[in-house]
Amino acid sequence: MEETAQPAAAGVAMNKPEKLPNRRLRLAADIGGTFTDVAAFDERTSRLLLGKTLSTPRHLVEGISEGAGKSGARFADASIFLHGSTVAINTMLERNGAKAALITTAGFRDVYEIGRINRPDAYNLYFRKHDPLVPRSRRFEVNERLTAEGDVHQPLDEASVHAVCDRLIEIGVDAVGIMLLHSYRNPTHEIRVREIVRERLPQAFVSASHELSQEYREFERCSTVLANAYVGPRVRDYIQEIDGHLKQADFDGSFLLVQSTGGLYESAQAQQQCIRMLESGPAAGVVGTQALCHAMGLGEAIAFDMGGTTAKAGVIYDGHALTTSLALVGGYERALPVQMAMIDIFEVGTGGGSIAWLDEGGALHVGPRSAGAEPGPACYGRGGEQPTVTDANLILGRLGADRFLGGEMKLDVAAARQAIQDKIAGPLGLTVIEAAAGILRIAATTMSLAVKTVTTERGLDAASFPLVAYGGAGPLHAVAIAREIGMERVIVPRAPGHFCAFGMLHSDLRYDYVRTWPARLAQLSFADLERIYGELITEGEEALARSGASNAKMKVVRAVDMRYVGQEHAVTIELPEKVLRKQDRAAIKQLFDAEHLLRYGTNAPTEAAELVSLRATISGVMRKPKMEKIARGTAKPPAAALRGTRSVTFGPSASGHGAAKKTTVYARDALKAGNRIAGPALIEEHASTTVVFPSDKLEVDQFGNLVVEIGRA
Repeated sequence: MEETAQPAAAGVAMNKPEKLPNRRLRLAADIGGTFTDVAAFDERTSRLLLGKTLSTPRHLVEGISEGAGKSGARFADASIFLHGSTVAINTMLERNGAKAALITTAGFRDVYEIGRINRPDAYNLYFRKHDPLVPRSRRFEVNERLTAEGDVHQPLDEASVHAVCDRLIEIGVDAVGIMLLHSYRNPTHEIRVREIVRERLPQAFVSASHELSQEYREFERCSTVLANAYVGPRVRDYIQEIDGHLKQADFDGSFLLVQSTGGLYESAQAQQQCIRMLESGPAAGVVGTQALCHAMGLGEAIAFDMGGTTAKAGVIYDGHALTTSLALVGGYERALPVQMAMIDIFEVGTGGGSIAWLDEGGALHVGPRSAGAEPGPACYGRGGEQPTVTDANLILGRLGADRFLGGEMKLDVAAARQAIQDKIAGPLGLTVIEAAAGILRIAATTMSLAVKTVTTERGLDAASFPLVAYGGAGPLHAVAIAREIGMERVIVPRAPGHFCAFGMLHSDLRYDYVRTWPARLAQLSFADLERIYGELITEGEEALARSGASNAKMKVVRAVDMRYVGQEHAVTIELPEKVLRKQDRAAIKQLFDAEHLLRYGTNAPTEAAELVSLRATISGVMRKPKMEKIARGTAKPPAAALRGTRSVTFGPSASGHGAAKKTTVYARDALKAGNRIAGPALIEEHASTTVVFPSDKLEVDQFGNLVVEIGRA
């Protein structure tokens, strides 16, 4: 189905979709818990086409097809299809993955469950450690042993491997994770165990730890490979389903998926190393924020993405997205670690579809349970009866019942009011308006914690950053979150509801390699250093060659994990080429001292330091959509942008009751660069609404971004 294209993201020109015979597109699709977003970029004309539709949980590929149809793009016209999905992270969080088993070195069966002996909540009598994805009854040992240097201490007993396989066949497992001690130094035994298991269990998904991580720390490697095995069958089947659909649609280009680093990798690799796409959709949004910051001349920003199910935050610092080498899935208290490079993103279970509920004591909570796309919030009219954040926004007038998704989807005000009255307002003795305002206030406080977490843990002050808000629900709540933190500026990019899909178009092919290599800085052999980096870079070159993206330009970044001698944990610093070329130990130490000071607020310039692991990132840089400027206007918005007024409640008054204000509503696609708007105001567009509070001031910049200066009423 063809229709008018939605406003282009982040300054790319808007065009009507039409059939594009003999054109080559780059298609990107982002599947969220509630909506599926599609962006198509025509590399010849720089045109960007956008489509949005409800996600289809039972058959996710249908949402992609419908979104592509709404954008007016065809798979047959695309040379590259880019995809990001929450299928891996949701499988872990919802605990509905494969029946998996572990094969490990004799004596280390319980490493996975013991984990690290830390107790983050020391005085909580109800504290519980992480729940393993694989129970002890499905964790098996084989006889073998390598030394920490990778030498064979005890040869692999293949009879013990076959005995384990007999047991795996008997209990009927779907996936197997293999983690042998010190395989990051010498994978020979793991490779042989993997061969035997694949021969004996040809239908099972088999994953070995050295394929995913070549770093030390056996617990983290074990957790990583089991997470990969746990989500593997579902992710593999999902990717194969999309691949089959693409072939039926006459797509003959490259099918690439977004990794948690924000980079891309080919679908064949994604089917085996599934855990690398754990945060693929959110990572693409941070990549889009980085591109936006570059166009606007900003060095720092916080990327804030709020969709239907969750809210996520990442950081752009000194022009780069901050990354981490270890993610804790499920929160710090009960986390399962995943040891691999990824953009540092903190996530909370608060989105537009998050359900508001009362606990046994009558306290109001918002999330983490979500109404999702089916049935969705009560106001969707699809059978949902639970009150959600979206219902609260509708009741307070921040959403227009007849303008949701550009008028495609009508919202049911009566159903939203009834849900809030029955579940929240009635039991608490509040009016519906008071209950709705309370829901949004709790949601804003919860989401502000995500923003604070990604900054304060790195020694950064969240209040000093601008907040780039996107996702369908991000602009609705951005100003409230900025106020909660004390931030001064909010930036809403064009087409924020499609921003993650747009960010994929700014992603590059990326392959991250790491090698644990302990060495004192004072005795460092630069010849050995270059040899190892050379090996890692060669792996990346081969991966780029397999990707099929022949026009990508290779870029190499070297980094190193360092710590002070006697420390346990390390920090990662980038090694500039000139420092390596000059073999400048003093410069390396200064870089490390500076990063340690930023991260922990202290350093020790006179103390000896050591290297722990070497990292190499090999990117295939691809052509990006151009950030184009929009037409310039005067300070006064044009008459064509006015959509009338609406009564909107922005917050409780001194008396404790919601104070509704007459609020001007504007159509975003009619605004011009230089237009200025004083709050209160609502800026409506196809997939989102930006809320401007009474004391705020908004200006449209040259790229069409909405820049809101937060007032201090």
